[in-house]
Amino acid sequence: MEYEVVIGLETHVEQNTATKMFCGCKNEFGAAPNTCCCEVCMALPGALPVVNEKAIFNIVKAGLATNCKINQTFAFDRKNYFYPDCPKAYQITQLYVPICVNGHVDLEENGNPFSIRIHQIHMEEDAAKLIHNQLTGESMVDFNRCGVPLMEIVTEPDFRNVNQVMTYLEYIKETFKAIGISDCKMERGQLRCDVNISLRPQGSKEFGERTEMKNLNSFKAIERAIKYEVERQKDIYASGEKVHRETLRWDDEAGENYPMRSKEEAMDYRYFPEPDLLPLHITDEELEQIKSEMPLLPEARKEKYKGYGLTDYDAQQLSKEKYIYTFFDESIAAGISPKEASNWIQGEIAKIVNEEMAEVPEIRLNAKDFVELLALYKAGTITQGSAREVLRKMWGSNDSPKSLVEKLGLAAVSDDSAIREVLQKIFDANPQAVADYKAGNKKTVAFFVGQTMKATQGKANAAVVNKLLAEMLQ
Repeated sequence: MEYEVVIGLETHVEQNTATKMFCGCKNEFGAAPNTCCCEVCMALPGALPVVNEKAIFNIVKAGLATNCKINQTFAFDRKNYFYPDCPKAYQITQLYVPICVNGHVDLEENGNPFSIRIHQIHMEEDAAKLIHNQLTGESMVDFNRCGVPLMEIVTEPDFRNVNQVMTYLEYIKETFKAIGISDCKMERGQLRCDVNISLRPQGSKEFGERTEMKNLNSFKAIERAIKYEVERQKDIYASGEKVHRETLRWDDEAGENYPMRSKEEAMDYRYFPEPDLLPLHITDEELEQIKSEMPLLPEARKEKYKGYGLTDYDAQQLSKEKYIYTFFDESIAAGISPKEASNWIQGEIAKIVNEEMAEVPEIRLNAKDFVELLALYKAGTITQGSAREVLRKMWGSNDSPKSLVEKLGLAAVSDDSAIREVLQKIFDANPQAVADYKAGNKKTVAFFVGQTMKATQGKANAAVVNKLLAEMLQ
């Protein structure tokens, strides 16, 4: 039997606010264990939560970016469960009146458009982090993450294959980074996913029994886990058995999943309104202020850049990271052509950024100096090789391109007589190459150019070299 795959996602995204959701503790990754916690996030007796306004406004931005309806009046609820990473034995979350509902994102997969409905985006607090010692069997708890503002984006079961899932998650990651509400670093657990999967016969309108895989935190793991579970369910149906509704844990090293527990229902968590927090209201003025702060979303930015005459690929690459498109826009404003800026940013600048391997990548250049450097190159004052060298010397410094060219002695050699003298010496030293050219082998021109650049340490003006070559070889 042919089956249709049905997938729904619950994507958890940690916010990058300075402090936690309900207290003033630092929201800081990598701090020494249990140094960013207080009586509130540790749930000591008598401690009461205070809502982080910035986190609320961030989730509104998430809703606006995914075409959600914003509930300007909303409330918090308690989700009760006992686990070592939850010191209160409940989690403050939203069930009955979340902030964002009924949204959608429109995407393309291999040129085929598809739409994913967003059921809701709600705010909750993250749990602590359990650290397991495989040698001793002991488990430790780091409460630094406990209480970090966490958004959960719940979709409808609209995905029909793994490629759609990956396209959607890439969109969420790029969009939330672009609007500045999360760093979305999956290796830090800042974006992780619960995947609900079921199969149904082709053409059927009824959903099959679903399973859920929890806390997948890399694109590779998500893709492998979905493919594995689809095949597992197909095998179950092929053997005449039934799929049981359960929660599964994915073991990426083993490449398989295993049951954790039977799937919970809402009643298992005994939800009820959070008694320590009153309902909150976002005013019309606040909502308009949030809307005015929204930057261009990646897809809109991509279309804008395509309007500059850039290819679809170039526009997409330049739209991905804020530090890239900010520098690109500044360079355009300073007077460089979009194509030139794109080539250098994706070429030499990207190479330097990658070499630095900084935790927070950045382009440590002044856009006006960058444009001035390219003007020197275009005018023939320096060669392309020299331009690359000056670019590296400019990186993170306050030196101007002109001063570096003078300081390093990189001004291009454009004097006809000087280059003519160099070429004549090369001809005299390579009579066979000259003969090959006269015999019709035009490829020797590249040899002569290379030898000239070597002799002048890359300073010879390429245009002058080519002009003189054509003249002298005649």
